[in-house]
Amino acid sequence: MSFPTLELIDLAAGYGDLPIVRDFSTKLAPGSITTLIGGNGAGKSTLLRAIYGTNRWFSGQIVFKGENIERLDPWQRRRRGIGLVPQGRCNFPLMSVAENLKMGCYILPGRAHRAAIERVVGLFPMLRQKWSISAGNLSGGEQQILETAMVMLTDPALLLLDEPSLGLSPKIQGEVFVTVREIAAAGVTVLVVEQNVHGALRISDTAIVMELGRKFLEGPAAAVRGDPRIRDAYLGGNIKEAVQG
Repeated sequence: MSFPTLELIDLAAGYGDLPIVRDFSTKLAPGSITTLIGGNGAGKSTLLRAIYGTNRWFSGQIVFKGENIERLDPWQRRRRGIGLVPQGRCNFPLMSVAENLKMGCYILPGRAHRAAIERVVGLFPMLRQKWSISAGNLSGGEQQILETAMVMLTDPALLLLDEPSLGLSPKIQGEVFVTVREIAAAGVTVLVVEQNVHGALRISDTAIVMELGRKFLEGPAAAVRGDPRIRDAYLGGNIKEAVQG
């Protein structure tokens, strides 16, 4: 029996006593790329953290490869095959690329470290070229690739990316998007929050528009990208009005 990689059913999640994401449902197919778009405060990052287990679950279901995981701790979700690359820098800047990759193997048995590192270096050849360089001396795009590689060491089935191109030049943003596409081509399901909406939609299969923690629109990325209501919303209009209008 074939399951979606991830299914969210009426999910509510947030912080403290306050649900931010409400009544959220979707399915992510294996090897697909889905982009979450919406304004600041829409709940996009909160949704990623809810899937990974680093904020409060209130109700609903998080089903990963057929298993309900909403009550599992983040480390248990990581071991089952979910990886999160959070927004902002999350490497060890004073350590070399090689040392960062070794740190990324921490949940793997020692005998698996070499093979895991060779696998991600094959996916991201730049890492070999920068092997002895401190992570803090890499460019922003190179650091983003390193951090993604550190998560990929555990061979996740689901990769959650929070603003992977934030603060990068247009050229480096393009390189990051190519990397995301290559990851999905290897069979990994990707859910990405991205401020560069046009760039993300070009590589995505599906797009989800969020506002105030709820899903207002979901559809093929090409259709969402071409929808004049969505274009207008990102030129200064209101997403909710644009979708409902």
